[in-house]
Amino acid sequence: MNASEKEAWPMPGGRLTHEDRQKIATWLADGLGYAEMGRRLGRPTSTITREVARNGGPADYLADRAQQASERRARRRRAVKATEPDERQTEVARRFGEEFASLLAGTGLPRMPSRVFVCLLISDSDSGSLTSADLVRRLQVSPASVSKAIGYLESIELVGRSQGPDGRRERYMINDDVWTRVWRADTGAHTEVAAAARRGTHIFGSDTPAGTRLREMGRFFARISDHMDDSGLTHAAVDDALTVIAAFVHAARPLTADDLARALDWPIKRADDALDALSSRPVLSDPLTVERLGRGTYAIAPRPDRLSSAQREALIVSPRSTRRARK
Repeated sequence: MNASEKEAWPMPGGRLTHEDRQKIATWLADGLGYAEMGRRLGRPTSTITREVARNGGPADYLADRAQQASERRARRRRAVKATEPDERQTEVARRFGEEFASLLAGTGLPRMPSRVFVCLLISDSDSGSLTSADLVRRLQVSPASVSKAIGYLESIELVGRSQGPDGRRERYMINDDVWTRVWRADTGAHTEVAAAARRGTHIFGSDTPAGTRLREMGRFFARISDHMDDSGLTHAAVDDALTVIAAFVHAARPLTADDLARALDWPIKRADDALDALSSRPVLSDPLTVERLGRGTYAIAPRPDRLSSAQREALIVSPRSTRRARK
């Protein structure tokens, strides 16, 4: 081997090219050893061994076929990478899950069962079901911790299990009547849970499986809290709150407490109290919500968890389609 041959050999790095594979096929026919092939291509011997073994072995290796197989694998890798969740979104989901689990722990549910329950709640499957291995990987805890948490959740009938499609691995899921059961374990934190569920609906999207489950959960806790909690609101206070909603609808623009007090001929405190009631008890304005815009200005908008994004888009009608409908 002379110096010019050494200079012609490529340095290690990158994937094997079609030209590399043609050389390998020629060298196999010549009976050259894998180590020598690797040395000539500037690659580890293991790279050559793996390349030949995965493409038919020494007797059946064809450069064109090996190249086509490599291109197919590359396309599959790109397709898998394209479907992987955005890292930032994954981190947002992880933080939300931990915060939501802490809130559920405030209702009396132990910490680890709370984490497992939320993991099932925000899973991306339609049924909300996961295997034990899925839970171990997502929560970064031991199999024993997951098993103990599942056992607890099953004992209070919050979680059920079913056989997986492969007939071997069991999958765990949230029971259909879970919200009634959670209500029975209430310790007074349901308003916070409802707010967190609505926030989760925004994070995951109301059209996703997780967003749908969170939306239903938020509605449940808000409705039950309104009807069963001792809100301390008198009929007069509720009536004032509804009057303020009517004022916003009629004005069709943002208003301040001063604007409301002046238009309704109320003391300013009465307007403030009505706005406070609407902020602390969102169910009073359902299906609308009162939003604080800043500098003491408020406006009403549809509750974001009442319509999916597809429904909201379908309701946006262009002027042209409106004219056609009138004709």
